[in-house]
Formats: sequence, structure tokens, C-alpha cells
Amino acid sequence: MGAFLDKPKTDKHNEGGVGNTLRYGLSSMQGWRVEMEDAHTAILGLPYGLKQWSFFAVFDGHAGAKVSATCAEQLLQEIVSNDDFKGKLELKEGTEIQPSLEDVNKGIKTGFLQLDEKIRGMPEMVSGEDKSGSTAVCVIVSPQHIFFANCGDSRAVLSRAGKCHFTTCDHKPINPAEKERIQRAGGSVMIQRVNGSLAVSRALGDFEYKNVQGMGPCEQLVSPEPEISVEPRSDKDEFLVLACDGIWDVMSNDELCDFVRSRMRVTDSLEMICNMVVDTCLHKVSNC
Repeated sequence: MGAFLDKPKTDKHNEGGVGNTLRYGLSSMQGWRVEMEDAHTAILGLPYGLKQWSFFAVFDGHAGAKVSATCAEQLLQEIVSNDDFKGKLELKEGTEIQPSLEDVNKGIKTGFLQLDEKIRGMPEMVSGEDKSGSTAVCVIVSPQHIFFANCGDSRAVLSRAGKCHFTTCDHKPINPAEKERIQRAGGSVMIQRVNGSLAVSRALGDFEYKNVQGMGPCEQLVSPEPEISVEPRSDKDEFLVLACDGIWDVMSNDELCDFVRSRMRVTDSLEMICNMVVDTCLHKVSNC
């Protein structure tokens, strides 16, 4: 949904970094959209003594950029600072907490829900002036594990030993479990959209779909609850890719992993490879 330009804006924003035995590169491009509503976060070394941990996230905004920008600025802090994430330890800056797997899983969910409620309280949301929302896909990379959290139809994949080893699941209204929740909350799924309008069944923001009385935040037509998975790290891990549906709509998991893997054989620039990915997807869309 949304308005489109007569020709795409192909200027790109790139970032990259090295640390914690990781390298990352990113590329963002407005493309055909009238406004740039996507955002991202890439942080090597987390607060509260988690210096060997890293966080990467992509946020695909819709109906405005407010929610996606807020997520990029605040989601990590909401996750690592809540009581569930830190477990029973007292949280102080500079204190090593090394949370358990259970703590991280609980903390991620709590962080998402707390941020969603925080956004709901913003004046422009309360007044109804801003109706924006955003998907969110993020990974937390610890020395031993990779934690995946997805809310919406952005996606993360892990390439290991020459193939796509793991992928998050997209949250679409037509998915049986998502459709059941939507209908239980009094909504419907038409033309593969929530109430015939919204193309994702989970997101942050989108509060016009989160007002069913007597139901909790994860029982609404649109849920802010992330789906969380954890994978032990392996010496056969090659790379992670996080991207919005503009990529996945035109390239399958295997196609994208093969594409990235082949380009990594000829260049060390991850930013350049990311640019190749977005240009290739733009070309595919332009020729549809």
C-alpha cells in the first residue's frame, strides 16, 4: 500500500563496522516509495557489560516513519534494561549480567511489548494524528548464541555451511494461527489483509488495530509480540541477512543466500554487496 514515485530514488545510505569477531554492512534505499519509512540499528557491544554481544535490526515502517524511527532508537534499550532480561541481578551500567537463554527470550518479548505501549502513549498517537506502524526483525549475537526476534514480514536468514540454515517466519494475516487470532478479536482477513487493509498481522504501532476491550496486547487484531528463536553459533556460520519484504518479495531465501555467498568470493565490501542486493531487487521489480 502507499503512493509511488514516477521513477525510483536510488541514492543509498551505507554503514559498516567491525568488532566482536563480526563484520557488518548495510544499505538502505527509498526506491519507488514517496517517503523513506524504513530504519535500522547496528550496534557492536551492548550496555551493562555485554561488550561481546551485538545487536542488528531492520524496521519496515508503513503509514509514516515515526514508529520505525522510534524502534531504531529505543528497542535495544527496552530489551536489555528490563527486569526479565537482567533476571535476578541488579542492573547497573558496567555490571556484567550474562543473562541466561530464558532471560534473553523473556527480555526480548518484554522489550517489544513495553516499547509498543510506550509508543501508544506518544501525543501524536493518542490524538490519532499518527497512525504509523512498523515491522521489526532483530538479532542479538552473543558469544555462544544467535537470538532471532521477528514481528511482521521482515525476515532474517542465517547461512551456514553453504546453505540457508535458518529463517524467521513472516507474520501474514492468511497464516492459520494469525487468522484465528484476528477473527477471535472480531476482525476479518480480506484480500490477504487485516480487515482488508493492513498486510501484516504483527507490528509495533498500528494502534487502530489494537483497541479490542477485554483482550491483552498479544490477542489484538495486530499483535506486537515477537516470535523468538535461538540458534547455537557454529564455526560453519557464514553470514546473516536481515531485510524488509522489498527484498524477500522478489528473492527467495536460497536465492539471496546464494547471491550473497557468490559476491563474498569476489569482494570484501559488505556494503557493496548490500548495494548489489537492493539494486538487483529493484531491477526485478521494475521489470515485473
